[in-house]
Amino acid sequence: MSKKKIISIAQITQDDVEDLAFGCALLGTGGGGSVGGAILEVKSAIKKFGPVTVVQLENVPADGLVMPICGIGAPTISFEMLNNGGEAQLLRQEVERVFNKPVVAIMASEIGGSNGVEPVMWASRLGLPIVDADTMGRAFPEVQMGSFFVRGLPLTPIILVDFQGNSITITPTSGESAESESRAFTIAAGGVALMADYINPAATMIGNVIVGSISNAIEMGRAVRGTHEPMKRLTDLLGAHALITGKISEIERHTHGGFVRGSVTICGTGIDSGRQVSIDIQNENLVAKENGRILASVPDLISMLDTQTGTAIATEEMKYAMRVTAMAWPCDPLWRTERALQTVGPRAFGYDIDYVPIEKSQR
Repeated sequence: MSKKKIISIAQITQDDVEDLAFGCALLGTGGGGSVGGAILEVKSAIKKFGPVTVVQLENVPADGLVMPICGIGAPTISFEMLNNGGEAQLLRQEVERVFNKPVVAIMASEIGGSNGVEPVMWASRLGLPIVDADTMGRAFPEVQMGSFFVRGLPLTPIILVDFQGNSITITPTSGESAESESRAFTIAAGGVALMADYINPAATMIGNVIVGSISNAIEMGRAVRGTHEPMKRLTDLLGAHALITGKISEIERHTHGGFVRGSVTICGTGIDSGRQVSIDIQNENLVAKENGRILASVPDLISMLDTQTGTAIATEEMKYAMRVTAMAWPCDPLWRTERALQTVGPRAFGYDIDYVPIEKSQR
């Protein structure tokens, strides 16, 4: 699994939230939910309940139950259906009832978008530490698209709750059924729910997660804070490639089956004048194309950034005439394995193309 250097972050305070949100938005590749509202929620929770302790899995009791947590649904709907503040407590109660043991820590299922930020709020509210890891190192749109599934860990019960206080426990028979059954509840709940999946003891999780996710997200925010050249700083930090700089000339976006789907077209400006790049969306940015040529694709990360500030733009926030830079960079090595590509590669999303690493496609 990931061998990223872990920056020593002992806790998350109000001062860290905006840096965390910046990095999570970038890693969200357009999905995972907009971080704007999450920033306010997390700061409010920390002010009321206190800072959140950040721990490594090795420092959690081996048999202690860790609860991965994330929002599931269409990001466009989450703008209108705000959480009521009690969902995580209900989720914890249901997890402890089903597993018959206490939750000792939570973890973000995906570090991308608000799904990387809001777990800090839930941790603060619940008085629990948060693990410095996640299962994706980015955001992916479907439940089975995580490291536990790719590593072949046995499926565990999935528990979902909604803002009305409804809950459901699913015992999936496959990764596909984990996705379809969870998505069905989410649609019935109005399009948004809170979910805990792959709930396991800490010892089971060690070696099967993307480590240092929270620390790395915060470091991204710190790296660009105050800089006058955010795009250059991010390119150097991530080993990223700028696909095109220009203006959004067309957006096609709709909500279907619990996802935001569509595409966005960018017309180049400056040195990219005369070029036109389109990016396909399923919550996250999936494939970038130019005149039929694939510039970048999942599982590598593709993010749309504000050209002036370097701030990542969520798919639900893209607007006509925005000045943007589409940037792509390498995914965690886990996602380039054969089993992982079957789960999160272009063909997993219906494309009749093979995955080509961004380092090769941009030579």
